[in-house]
Amino acid sequence: MNPDELLLLTPREVRELLTVDECISAVEQAFRLYGEGKTGPPAMLSVHLPEGAFHVKAGTLDFGRSYFAAKVNGNFPGNGSRFGLPTIQGVIVLCDAEKGTPLAVMDSRDITSRRTAAATAVAAKYLARGDSQMVTICGCGIQGRVQLDALLRVCHRLETVLACDKDQETALQFVRQLKDNKSNKNISATAVTDLAAAVQQSDICVTCTPSQEPVLGPADVRAGTFIAAVGADNPHKQELHPALMAKGKIVCDILEQCAAIGDLHHALDAGTVSRSDVYAELGEIVAGKKPGRTSADEITIFDSTGMALEDVAAAAIVYEKAQRLGAGIRFSLAQ
Repeated sequence: MNPDELLLLTPREVRELLTVDECISAVEQAFRLYGEGKTGPPAMLSVHLPEGAFHVKAGTLDFGRSYFAAKVNGNFPGNGSRFGLPTIQGVIVLCDAEKGTPLAVMDSRDITSRRTAAATAVAAKYLARGDSQMVTICGCGIQGRVQLDALLRVCHRLETVLACDKDQETALQFVRQLKDNKSNKNISATAVTDLAAAVQQSDICVTCTPSQEPVLGPADVRAGTFIAAVGADNPHKQELHPALMAKGKIVCDILEQCAAIGDLHHALDAGTVSRSDVYAELGEIVAGKKPGRTSADEITIFDSTGMALEDVAAAAIVYEKAQRLGAGIRFSLAQ
């Protein structure tokens, strides 16, 4: 590739180039490298506006080649009803971290959704019970579907899905799509309206909503449950009651980030937990520095705020695959 040329990758190309399995593997490796201290902490900047927010996340990783990536995402929950646009829109700029050379610009939407789901899958691998059979998905939009797809790759005994959404039609559509997918022929799926009752039956619960108040409390979760709280990516969002956080074994993607914008942030403010109550960052567990689940009865909570290294890992996979296959459009910024 000419050093003056950049690779431009469209949403369709990103979708075709990044499989869920590849994304899970890359994200797990990113957490391992971080846990081993082989990469620096990622950085984040947020700008909040009346209708949404912009998030800038950046970091570096060595995947045989040293990469830097910066992602700029706009997150505007009202876009669908107001403009017919996606909630999340953005781009990722991938660079050579040794030379500083820009390598690619790619759409961020599918990378964001797939790497978020991949992080949940990695966490479930270490924190969910191996005999987990029932999962509740709370929030049945695009992210909910991708979350389930990723979970099915690592939790091989899952057989029952309970789908819950504040819009019942969205939950029903989620179930219809799941049943229409022939690869999920052994999965039973039901749309439910009582989230607490669903979670009380479940081994795993994923919350991926834009909620600004708790959707789950301590009485809603039985012993042995794994919870992935995915929705809180700014200080105003919250899915788990602080008392539930105090009841569980808390694992963060990035402690400082979760303390600023995750469900941990609200529990700290409420005084139900302190930073010392956080069991681990996921990277510590993946790197083998701490065990994951240590008993069948403990409630494990993954506070997922979206680590920038996940984006770097996924973008690197997309770029390298595009180079091998000759995908994308090459353009130059040189005069």
